[in-house]
Amino acid sequence: MEIRPAKVSDVKGMHDLVERYANNKEMLHRSLNAIYENIQEFVVLENEGKIIACGALRVSWEDLAEIKALAVSEEHKGQGIGTKIVKRLQENAKELGIQKVFTLTFKPEFFKKLGYVEIPKEMLPHKIWSECVNCYLFPDCGEVPLIFSLN
Repeated sequence: MEIRPAKVSDVKGMHDLVERYANNKEMLHRSLNAIYENIQEFVVLENEGKIIACGALRVSWEDLAEIKALAVSEEHKGQGIGTKIVKRLQENAKELGIQKVFTLTFKPEFFKKLGYVEIPKEMLPHKIWSECVNCYLFPDCGEVPLIFSLN
C-alpha cells in the first residue's frame, strides 16, 4: 500500500469515505463536484483497488497551507494510516516552500499527537474562511484550529 496523488477515478471512493464521517458529524460534507474540482490537492491510499484513506493539502497563503478532508476507512483505523497521510501532506507542503500547515478539525487530539498546537481562529488569515461562510454550520461549527511548523 502506497500513498499516491489522487486520480479522477478515485473521486467516488474518496467521497464515500468523507461522507461516512460527515454523516456522523465528524467532518464537513464535500460534494462530488468539490472533490473533482480540487483533485490535485488530494492524496489517497489504495488497497486491493479500494480507496481506504484520503487527505488534501490546500495552499492558503505564501507560507501557510491547510490539511483537510482527512479520512480513513473504519476497517483500517488504528493502523497509523491517518498519520502517514498527514506526514505525506506535510512533505508536499515542504516541497512547495510552505512553512506552516494548519487544520480545522472535530478531532483535535489526533493532530495534537502529531505535534499540532491549538490556536485561536483569529490567528488564521480571513481568506481561509471563504469556504466556511457557505457552510450550514457557520459561524460556530465547532471545528478546532490547530497549526504545525514545518521548520
